[in-house]
Amino acid sequence: MKAVEISTFGAPDVLRLGERPDPAPAAGEVLIRVSASGVNRPDVLQRTGNYPVPPGASDIPGLEVAGEIVSGDAAAMAAAGFKVGDKVCALVAGGGYAELCVAPVAQCLPVPKGLSDLEAACLPETFFTVWSNVFDRGRLQAGETLLVQGGTSGIGVTAIQMAKALGAKVIATAGSDEKCQACLKLGADHAINYKIQDFAEEAKKLTGGKGVDVILDMVAGSYVAREVECLAEDGRLVIIAVQGGVKAEFNAGMVLRKRLLVTGSTLRPRPIAFKGAIAASLKAKVWPLIEAGKIKQVIHSTFPAAEAAQAHALMETNQHIGKIGLTW
Repeated sequence: MKAVEISTFGAPDVLRLGERPDPAPAAGEVLIRVSASGVNRPDVLQRTGNYPVPPGASDIPGLEVAGEIVSGDAAAMAAAGFKVGDKVCALVAGGGYAELCVAPVAQCLPVPKGLSDLEAACLPETFFTVWSNVFDRGRLQAGETLLVQGGTSGIGVTAIQMAKALGAKVIATAGSDEKCQACLKLGADHAINYKIQDFAEEAKKLTGGKGVDVILDMVAGSYVAREVECLAEDGRLVIIAVQGGVKAEFNAGMVLRKRLLVTGSTLRPRPIAFKGAIAASLKAKVWPLIEAGKIKQVIHSTFPAAEAAQAHALMETNQHIGKIGLTW
């Protein structure tokens, strides 16, 4: 099969289209003929040598795919309601930038009705991440307010729409007026241009001084202190990336007085059973919203797989709104 390989750690041009042996599905897995692959920030970190591949995972980058099941564990497929020939999208621990990819059956979901393979391929990584962190760890409830840092990223676009569709209020931050408008079009109640406004002060004003209930943070670093300030009582800060640095100083007394929860997680190394439980929740609670048009996939750009380097270069500019995909 053809696959995009990381020839050495470095800039986008280290990505090369090469050939690898066809993978074979093990027990509990399916083999997918890939139509499209999603591009995500962890792929960039892996390419630069800053995101080690979990033990046992493919060194080929790519954490999400969509395509057709061509073979697999028949009993596991039957138990999950799948069969050879079904169109699925899947979250994988690696190997997504390839013509063929193995995936645990538990981490596969049907391609939502009305979506193309490309649109479906760009669902799993952000949807699994948002559900796990905003709704499981962050316990966001209808009527509460969510602050999304980076509202036009793939994660941000998903978080805004999912939270709104499930009854929450949403404040999003973005780095330009254009991106703020994009957040509002996606359904955010308010958008803050963090380059010219203090997001913590604005969030407090927008909530009448109460503060926000949940924050989804991909920055960390110096943001944490201000996030602690603008959380409501019993608020939850969920950190899922550290683009602003791994060290933070904040007012621990405020954590005590307001009974705050500061938490975080990474999804890639978690066990199949954990990810399978997220998949089940998404299928039951979110997939119907996608099929009803209440949550829409936002694709910014698509590249042939041979041009994966250009896709990574675009992601590193932070100019995209929504997801970037590769097609095979």
